[in-house]
Amino acid sequence: MTIETSVGRGRIRPAWVVLGGAFGAFTLSAALMHSYPVYLVAFIADFGWSRAETSIAYSVSQLVGGASSPLVGYLVDRLGSRRLLLLGGGLLVAGLLGSAFVTTLWQIVLLYGIVMTFGANCLGLVVFVPMLSRYFVRRRGMAISIVQSANGIARGLSAPLVQLLISLIGWRSTYLVQAGLMGALVLPLASLFRRAEATPPPPHMQNGAVPNETQAADPEPLGRGWTLREAMRTPHFWLLFLVYLCTGLGSFFVSLHQLAFAADIGFDKLYAAEVLGMGAFLAVPGIVVTGTLSDYIGREWSAILAYGFSIIGVVFALMITSPDQHLLLWLHACFFGLTWGARGPAITAKTADLFPGRQLGTILGVITIGSGVGSAVGSWGAGWIYDLSGSYRVAFIASIVSYAAGVVAFWALRRPPARVR
Repeated sequence: MTIETSVGRGRIRPAWVVLGGAFGAFTLSAALMHSYPVYLVAFIADFGWSRAETSIAYSVSQLVGGASSPLVGYLVDRLGSRRLLLLGGGLLVAGLLGSAFVTTLWQIVLLYGIVMTFGANCLGLVVFVPMLSRYFVRRRGMAISIVQSANGIARGLSAPLVQLLISLIGWRSTYLVQAGLMGALVLPLASLFRRAEATPPPPHMQNGAVPNETQAADPEPLGRGWTLREAMRTPHFWLLFLVYLCTGLGSFFVSLHQLAFAADIGFDKLYAAEVLGMGAFLAVPGIVVTGTLSDYIGREWSAILAYGFSIIGVVFALMITSPDQHLLLWLHACFFGLTWGARGPAITAKTADLFPGRQLGTILGVITIGSGVGSAVGSWGAGWIYDLSGSYRVAFIASIVSYAAGVVAFWALRRPPARVR
């Protein structure tokens, strides 16, 4: 069933409601969480903390994001996406309101690193992928890539807008504005999932063979799904864990400190935020194209293509030595931004391909711990390296090495796993 046919009959199919709701919720939560690099620069200026100290909250956030993913996956398998969205929205509002009044580092660690992170996880891919995987089968990569592209939109909007707001009204008032935005939008988003969950699949498809709403003749194969214990007994599970770990390391050795890096070189902060934001917008077509390509050329080749573009982007950053090199800054922003999150659809769809079933949310949640660990080590490690050396050069080189390791691990996933009795 196509979009046009569904709309022409006067109603929108539940699959498209789910896809739209997931996209909107993920865009909102990602925009709030991706604004931290701008706050990092403000915190350094106001409180005089070191780069490593100011990175602690972000590192804790990545650890909590990974560690809480199994719990979030377990909850979504039992409570549904709508309840998780309401819980996450409430935690984000509380965390943003509290952040407007922080005075010490531990408060930022608690509010951003724990409260807001768990809230954002309840509006993340772990919550939406199980439902999307049931509604979209042949085009699973495309559906996941559309939601994942929200990451690029969020990064592209958050950096310049938050930097502009901080310049106009200060960072404390900016937190209050973000809290108001989250509070105003969470209930309308939750209502979309109420409608979708109120329209269950046909009874003969409720045992895991939910048809693809875009192609009714393309149901998910019948059969017993994977359990977490069975998945953990395969090398594929741990290779996926390694892929998530290396991807987190490669991305966050760079991303958290991009604006600080550009400001250190001598670029104007607002200008640099605009350039990096424009580069982040390229993630939208980058994610959609690589995710859709993964349905046709294979998950492995799609992911390798994304890794390659990211490595080129980091190389351009290594070449920047003065604020006159605007072209290199743009090239870095565009190549790195183009594939920010572009591996996500291929990796997530690969997980759904290898381990389908009712425990997919739980399996995906546990594997995502690898991403949390890698992101935490990368974001804090880059700050620590800067404090020791006065440069991000070693951190950027570590990013390239991590991406290369991710390529090797993903390529090893070409053959499907076998259940170990």
